[in-house]
Amino acid sequence: MSTVDKIKDVIEQIRPFVLSHGGDFEFVDYVDGVVSVRMLGSCANCPMRKLTFNNEIKSRLMEEVQEVKDVVLV
Repeated sequence: MSTVDKIKDVIEQIRPFVLSHGGDFEFVDYVDGVVSVRMLGSCANCPMRKLTFNNEIKSRLMEEVQEVKDVVLV
């Protein structure tokens, strides 16, 4: 399984949590160990988006996909 496939698999595991709060996010790119994601829906402008991003998305991706060195919000 490629690194991008692993990333997308983890994203699909996290997505129901984010959707349950009226938001969403999408994978944008993976370059040199850095994953870029974009927040969508109610998450795009939510004051809690950094918390959701750091605690749910970034931490899970970095924990579950060894190749991921950082995750950034675009």
